[in-house]
Amino acid sequence: MMKLSPAKCVLPYLWLFVVICSLCAAPSISPGATAAPTEPSSTEEAAAGPSTVVGRIGTYVITKKELEDRLMTELHPYDQEFYGQNARPPDAMTVLMKMVAEKAMIMEARKQTYLQDEMISASIKRYRDRRLVNLLVQKYVEKNRGKTAATEDEIKQKMQADPKLDKDRAKAEIERARAGRLLDEYYKQIYTKSRAKKLNQYFPRAVEVHQRLLHRPKAPRKVPWMQTSQVRDELAPSEANMVLALYSGGKITLKDWLTAYCDIVPPRRPKIDTPAAVDELLERAMSMPLLVWEAKSLGLDKDQDFVKQVREYEDRRLLGEVQLARQKELTEPMPEELTAYFNENKEAFGTSEKLKIDLIWCEDLPTARKVKAELESGRDFEAVREQYSLEKKGKAFQTQPGSEGLFWKDLWAGEPGRILGPLKGFYGRGMKWRIVKILEKTPGQPKEYSSQMDSQIKDRMMTERRKQAIAMYGQELLRKYPFQVYPDRVKEIDPLEIP
Repeated sequence: MMKLSPAKCVLPYLWLFVVICSLCAAPSISPGATAAPTEPSSTEEAAAGPSTVVGRIGTYVITKKELEDRLMTELHPYDQEFYGQNARPPDAMTVLMKMVAEKAMIMEARKQTYLQDEMISASIKRYRDRRLVNLLVQKYVEKNRGKTAATEDEIKQKMQADPKLDKDRAKAEIERARAGRLLDEYYKQIYTKSRAKKLNQYFPRAVEVHQRLLHRPKAPRKVPWMQTSQVRDELAPSEANMVLALYSGGKITLKDWLTAYCDIVPPRRPKIDTPAAVDELLERAMSMPLLVWEAKSLGLDKDQDFVKQVREYEDRRLLGEVQLARQKELTEPMPEELTAYFNENKEAFGTSEKLKIDLIWCEDLPTARKVKAELESGRDFEAVREQYSLEKKGKAFQTQPGSEGLFWKDLWAGEPGRILGPLKGFYGRGMKWRIVKILEKTPGQPKEYSSQMDSQIKDRMMTERRKQAIAMYGQELLRKYPFQVYPDRVKEIDPLEIP
């Protein structure tokens, strides 16, 4: 049995360093951006006000804000999705019922054995551990912020040493470096406090198992590197549970060690052919469990925001799995169905309509109206853009229905040389008003059926069948789980008017 050397302890995870970078640049710390809680307490609900709740099922409530966020997501066009001239904005009540049905699917998944599935539970554990260590790092750096802060003299010296740096970048680099050293020392303390020990007598056996999985897999692989599925499926229980290291309240098994190996991008995986190589990788494999151990010892796993984040991740994972299960039950269309579908939806498979446009993004409707008036009075387009636009440097570009979604119909109504607006359009994750100049207009061209299009037709048909199957499953579950919605609280919601 070999005691770990604290001198070798380092933080190997790049994402931890990213956290450090963000902390040094930010004036304050929060546990991380989170969505509205999926399972709020009665106290939280009361604080928000009952009128903000638009639906509930089981222990879940759906707030007006959550519904509006979902409507904005539904409003944006998806890649490759065809938008016809008659596309309509999503209906608030329809989307609310879809959200309630999804909660029912999550509830059903929790009743079934989904959380017992090794792949799902491993994914949730990985997310939980990383969020917990993220929180540990944030709390520690915040507590010791005074030890990382850069002085004005230090910033000035840094800028003199590297003239390419401005004040903010010089400050960030100094504080990043100090935070890194601070965390490295903290990690060494955790190493020592955990009383970690390596069982190096098992390292030669670890080499043998690694070599077997890498070079002699039980099932043929399409890639030359070891896969995570092999670690799950090809280890004997005695191998999987073989302990390589111990620490207070925990252990690192061969399975843990091989999982850490598979977490490394294949081109960067180390060569494991000696006990020394096992030792080196074990240092990496131990870092996450030890940091999690420290976080739990401080009670951070009871943090309310952290618990919500993990619960939300579980819900997303379960929803994806239960929907995937329904999709696997679908049958693929027969050749004659492909032909029939094509003939009924020819417009979806031809060459798309295209427009070449230039535009001016405006802060609000009054500004857009003013921009339109000045352009109609003869002012130069570039000059007006420079004065009013949210994006001062713009240039003409091509767009098509799949990019514009619901707004395509209004754009397509314009002719080359015409200035349209004010019109709404997608701007970032939301919408803004814009003035649009139509430069070129290219009509779509239909295509004749060819067997080479079968895969494209099948993909589209299967997408529709998946949506239908999931919707039907949701309706089935809503007959099983009692729910409540509040139509009066959503009837005035207009997706196009959400701030």
